[in-house]
Formats: sequence, C-alpha cells, structure tokens
Amino acid sequence: MPRTLGLALLASTIGTVPLAAQQASAPAVPAWAQPGSETHQQVGPPEGFSRPTRTFPGRIGVFEGQSDVGGALVPGSASYDAATGSYTITSAGYNVWYTRDEFRFLWKKMDGDISLAADIAYPDPRGFFDRKAVFVIRQDLDDNAKEALVALHGDGMIHLAQRPTKGARINDLEYRIGGRGSRPGGKTPDDLVIVNARRIGIEKRGDSIALFVSLEGEPMHQFGPPIRLAFDGPFYVGIGFCSHLPTTADTAVVSNLVLENGAGKIH
Repeated sequence: MPRTLGLALLASTIGTVPLAAQQASAPAVPAWAQPGSETHQQVGPPEGFSRPTRTFPGRIGVFEGQSDVGGALVPGSASYDAATGSYTITSAGYNVWYTRDEFRFLWKKMDGDISLAADIAYPDPRGFFDRKAVFVIRQDLDDNAKEALVALHGDGMIHLAQRPTKGARINDLEYRIGGRGSRPGGKTPDDLVIVNARRIGIEKRGDSIALFVSLEGEPMHQFGPPIRLAFDGPFYVGIGFCSHLPTTADTAVVSNLVLENGAGKIH
C-alpha cells in the first residue's frame, strides 16, 4: 500500500497521525502556512495561491457529498454512525481563514433560509489550540469561496465570520468563552485544556446570518449581533473541520445535528 494512502487510512481510524510520520511523506510546507508561535507569525497565502478542491460524491448522513476544500497536503476523511447520529471528521489543513481555506467539508446544496446546529467534541485533548470545527454556508466549493461560518476553536473561542466576496480576507466577530488553551508562548503539555462538547449553530434568515450557542446545556440562543451577506441559490451548507496544521490530521466529532430549510428551527 502506498505510504500516503496508508497514513490517510490510519488517520481515519485513530484520528491523528503522528507528525513525524506525516512529514516523512508530505510535501514541504511553505513558511507562510506554518502555525503561529513565539518565533513565527502565520500569514496569509501569497496572492494568487490556490489548490484545487477534491470532491467525493455519495451521501453521508444528511449530506449529499464531501470535499477536501483547498486540497490539504494530507487527505481528510469522514464517517457517519447511524446508531448515534454522529459524524467523525478528520482533516489537516493550514487554516480556515485569510483569502482561502483548507478543511474537510460535508455539504448539502440548499436555498433560502437555514438552521444548522450540533454538538462538537474533540476526542484528542492535545490538539492544536486553533483547530476549528465549523458550520458553513458557502457559495461554491473553491478554496476562496464567499462564505459565512461559525466555529468552535480548540481553546474554546467561538466566532461568527464571513468572506464577503470571493478571494477576500475573512473578517469576524470573536468571543472567548472559556478554556486556557495551548496558545503559543510557553505552555507545557500539562497546561493543555480539554474542551468539552458544546453546541453551536448558524442561522440564515434572508441575508442576515447569526451565531447561536448553548454553553452549559441551556436552550440555544443568539450570541452577539448578526452579519449580513447575500448568497445566490443554490449554495452549499454543511459541517467541517480543520486541524490548523498543514500536515497533521486531527479529528472532531459532530453529533445531535439539526439541519432545516428554514429559520427559527435551531434547538
């Protein structure tokens, strides 16, 4: 079996492939894509940089297909457990940010108003602090697509964000809701935080898009002001994950999912 394929299969089984093993087979990572640290600032990609999205047809749960948006250097994977209604998403990817994205995306083509919510858990408590499970509305599957998204970061931060036009830089509203996280700057392994399952959601009501949360099991409620962004239908709606590390796969589990073609249905 080719080594790259073997690593991808291993990632789908245990969630995270050791960095040394991945680096042995993955292409070199450009400096701009390396994660931030005390000695390095991550920056956006060079102007015009792009990788093609890899799309895999076939239903997975309620979704019509799945894609490695932006063609991360380590292929992603996803599975659905019908007994528990949970989706396990494994992905590398340098970021879901800047002018383009890299993440595994499970999607459905939809139109009109949208309610999407689910619980999120990270099985490995020692993943990178800026990994992101995301719920996304995208105009297309290109890596630089116009989009609106909500995300739960590995350190407990949530945000509502948008790329207002194709190829523009993401801008967002950020909310830190707890957890010390493994921020760059001298944290030891014992300082890493376990982020428990939290429930977040995204609602599209006309051109208004809002973040919904349940932090401690309370009923879902809108958190912060909405943004305004118009989409042409049909567009892509779904769930995804990015490890924030270009050649290291990690895993998120999304469960108790609600996806409705209408506003006001998040719970």
